[in-house]
Amino acid sequence: MTITELTTELMSSRFRGYYPVVIDIETAGFNAKTDALLEIAAVLLSFNQQGELHVLETIQFNVEPFEGANLEQAALEFTGIDPNNPLRGAVSEDFALKEMFKPIRKALKAHGCNRAVMVAHNAAFDMGFFNAAVERCNIKRNPFHPFVSFDTTSISALALGQTVLAKACKEAGLEFSNEEAHSALYDAQKTAELFCLIVNKWKSLGGWPLPTPDQDENH
Repeated sequence: MTITELTTELMSSRFRGYYPVVIDIETAGFNAKTDALLEIAAVLLSFNQQGELHVLETIQFNVEPFEGANLEQAALEFTGIDPNNPLRGAVSEDFALKEMFKPIRKALKAHGCNRAVMVAHNAAFDMGFFNAAVERCNIKRNPFHPFVSFDTTSISALALGQTVLAKACKEAGLEFSNEEAHSALYDAQKTAELFCLIVNKWKSLGGWPLPTPDQDENH
C-alpha cells in the first residue's frame, strides 16, 4: 500500500502523534528479568482512503533464549515451543529487535508520527519482556514509548464486554482458532484485527473525529 498525504494526516492526528504497533511475545515464564523471550511478532497499521484502520505489515521472529535464561517447563508446554528445535530458525534478541525496529522507524516517518506505542493484549506483560530485552541488548534508539501502551484488554472490556482475547474476537465476529493461539504471530494478528475493528467501529458511531464546538452548536 502507498502511504498518501491523507493516510499520513489521519495517523499523525488520530493518536496524538503516536504510531500504534501491535506486539505479542511468547516466553518461557512470567519473570521478564529471568525468563526467556522465545517469539516476538509486530503488526504495523495504517489508514486507508476511507479513514479505516487496517493491517499494513507483519514481522515475526523466533528468538533464542538469552544466555543464562530460565526456561519454565510449564510455560513451554503451554505454548508448545521447543527452544532447542533447529527448525525454529531462531535468532538472537539483538538481531530480532534491531531488524524489527527498521520497518517500524520507516512507518513512523511515513505516517508523520513521533513515537511508536505498543498495542497488546495484557500490555503490561508484553511491555515488561520487551523492555527487558531492549535493556539486555543495550539498544539506545528504541522507537517505542517506554511506558505508554494501548491495552486491548481494557479496550475490549469497554467495547465488547470481554477481556479474554479469544472471547473478545468471537464477540466482535472475528474468527479465532484455539489451536493456533499462543503463537506470537497468530495472537498479534488477531489482536491487530480486534484493535482495528474497535477503532473503526468508534469512528462509524460518530466518535471520531470529535465534533467541534461549532458543529455542536449547529445540532
